[in-house]
Amino acid sequence: MTPTEPTTPHRSGFACLVGRPNAGKSTLTNALVGEKVAIMSARPQTTRHTIRGIVHRPDAQLVLVDTPGLHRPRTLLGQRLNDLVRETLGEVDVIAFCLPADQKVGPGDRFIAAQLAALMPEPGTRSRRTVPVVAVVTKADLVDRQRLMEHLLSVDQLAAEHGREWTAIVPVSAKDGYQVDELEEVLVGLLPEGPELYPGGELTDEPEQVMVAELVREAALEGVRDELPHSLAVVVEEIVEREGSGDPATGKAPLLDVRVNLFVERESQKAIVIGRGGSRLRDVGTRARQGIERMLGARVYLDLHVKVAKDWQRDPKQLRKLGF
Repeated sequence: MTPTEPTTPHRSGFACLVGRPNAGKSTLTNALVGEKVAIMSARPQTTRHTIRGIVHRPDAQLVLVDTPGLHRPRTLLGQRLNDLVRETLGEVDVIAFCLPADQKVGPGDRFIAAQLAALMPEPGTRSRRTVPVVAVVTKADLVDRQRLMEHLLSVDQLAAEHGREWTAIVPVSAKDGYQVDELEEVLVGLLPEGPELYPGGELTDEPEQVMVAELVREAALEGVRDELPHSLAVVVEEIVEREGSGDPATGKAPLLDVRVNLFVERESQKAIVIGRGGSRLRDVGTRARQGIERMLGARVYLDLHVKVAKDWQRDPKQLRKLGF
């Protein structure tokens, strides 16, 4: 009998990306997955749902959970988003704490570090109840080498302030790919042994309606002026194939009617979203439709409507209606 070669055990599990708003979590999720599964915007609090991006490898399957930014809440919506993050943290195998290199460690980072310290093992100890936390210094391309080294030291000190140590500290740039592969190796190495959790080729387990809503939100938030706060919610009413629009004989793809409502809190915000003569809403529709067609692999007629739901971020009934 010929001895068999030892095989590397397959690993699988969940990694949660956490950080204050606009720390680069969604961009990093997309860079790791290799496809756009999380929306990106320069505006804080862009992500409203946990988006699972799936990294497939022969030896591992890494499921990335991109959360809303953890922050000191000022509204009921903010509190519910924070609760969503905390629930997610208790269910994952490893946490990636994102801290942008172009911004000093601040009160928001310290608030999150204090939340994570309770989950981290004390130096030199092991416990089944703890979760490894990797500090990920994002946006490394935006600073020079000296500034990056100073920031890495500050991040290291942040854990020490709570009597803890990061499992690892990894500087990355999702924009140019710097050390993205290295971060993937670190996260995979912290996963338990296990089989594939999702079929090969599947990049996210989010329903199509959620992904469509996220793409519309991204397009609507892009380029808005400061007078439009983050009081924009998107609800997909329906995605239906238009009868007789496709022709299998000729290979003509069907046309999907996608009807979407955008909710703001005040009439003045509605005017901003729509723009002069509807120009801005048309631009939002054009950009969102292109992303939706790529995702669904079909032609799309996107029907957008802007509605006012007064003070919905503070109204429990409105929050439930809008899916929060």
